[in-house]
Amino acid sequence: MRDAFDVATIRALEAEVIAEVGEDTLMQRAASGVAAAVAREARAARGKVFGAKIMILVGPGNNGGDALFAGARLARRGAAVIAVRCLGQPHARGLAALLAAGGRLIDLDDLDPVEDHRPFDMLRTGELSSSMPDVAVDGILGIGGRPGLPDRVALLAGALSSRLVPTVAVDLPSGVDADTGGVPGASVRANRTVTFGQLKPCHLIEPAHSRCGEIEVVDIGLSAARALPGGLWLRQMNDEELAGWPFPDARSDKYSRGVVGIDAGSDQYPGAGVLSTYGAVYGGAGMVRFLGADKPAEIIRRALPNVVFSPGQVQSHLLGSGWGDRPDGADVIASALDSGLPAVVDADGLKYLPEKVPATWLLTPHAGELARLLGEERNWVTDDPIRAVRAAVAKTGATVLLKGATQLVAGPDLRWVSVAMPGPAWTAQAGSGDVLGGLCAALLAAGLSTEDAAVRAASIQALTARRHPGPLPPQRLAELIADAIGALQQRQSALLDEIRHNRL
Repeated sequence: MRDAFDVATIRALEAEVIAEVGEDTLMQRAASGVAAAVAREARAARGKVFGAKIMILVGPGNNGGDALFAGARLARRGAAVIAVRCLGQPHARGLAALLAAGGRLIDLDDLDPVEDHRPFDMLRTGELSSSMPDVAVDGILGIGGRPGLPDRVALLAGALSSRLVPTVAVDLPSGVDADTGGVPGASVRANRTVTFGQLKPCHLIEPAHSRCGEIEVVDIGLSAARALPGGLWLRQMNDEELAGWPFPDARSDKYSRGVVGIDAGSDQYPGAGVLSTYGAVYGGAGMVRFLGADKPAEIIRRALPNVVFSPGQVQSHLLGSGWGDRPDGADVIASALDSGLPAVVDADGLKYLPEKVPATWLLTPHAGELARLLGEERNWVTDDPIRAVRAAVAKTGATVLLKGATQLVAGPDLRWVSVAMPGPAWTAQAGSGDVLGGLCAALLAAGLSTEDAAVRAASIQALTARRHPGPLPPQRLAELIADAIGALQQRQSALLDEIRHNRL
């Protein structure tokens, strides 16, 4: 599990550590981690740190100070280090340390970010050097900075990116929003981000996540155990935790594995019903009862002869996807509520919800559907998806899975917002959400909590897509999900065998 905390929480954690060890010690811990990461990039670029050309982009805050102190460490190892003053006045002690170690400072206003060949030529180290560095360090803005970059700073960041200069971001790429993951304007695109103590939301949430590159957390003494309640807390599932799937055992039968009742799709939109059923079947349901319209039922009979088409016992409901305008939609929702069973409601079914539903109900909207549910514009959701998913929980009482590039799960009884494992952009296609709904319903029927079912279903779909990249249709990806679940079970069995062997 990877945890991330909002800026207010990080500030509070930092204040406690500073009170114990002092600001200088905290900054030197951070600078040491940055210098180590930049040194690795320099060795990858030219085989050694000595003689490597390092360009540090600095702003006015402690973030720039971390970068400058890191630059001083690299300069003492023989690197040619130039700091480019991009915004405000650089951190005084950090700049003094860099200059004392032999580094140089220039102003962005004295540099043509695209054409100028002077920055490293000015060093006159024996031969003229090209303007582009071996490694760039982004120390412009930290967690307190506003998102976006001034035009000239954006031009320099773009030039570094277009010329494939490896860039190490200090704490986060400048220009991204630390708390929301938003990138409303220009930003740095880093190959590696070195963050301190704890992850921030931007490290997990798109589109900022893609700007971070590889993320490295440096221990500077910030303990998550000190985090105060009430702040923003994200938890992201990882591969090891995903292995805790509800696998059947020798005592299992189709009912203990879980029976899913599906009313999805319509004669106008049959695909939604078909793909929802694929998700439930290949997600491991013991039985699937399809109770929807005739046209999707005909397709399912041919493709999945194991599906049952008569009403009967179920352990979870899946409703709404592909309904279109359905006169009895509210009655179907009301009947499912009367059953007291957990349910997944997707797409068109969201239009027929009553004012409140139980926390055992899972709503699975994408951004546009969530905006309509909340009576907001779509960009209100996309600008701050964490705010939006929490607002949906408060409005409905349900657990909510917000689908998209980053998939978030929040519930009324959770202190945190869960983040599913990330997947490739290939899954952004029609039908992926229908398969996901079926996966969620299968896990609910197996007895998982609503939040656990949602984050596991979204994560296994992403994991499978990562292992099988390319434009696979959602029904094929659903079939491959079954293989991924089998691989998880084999991995868990091997781990248990190893534990037993070590105990002998």
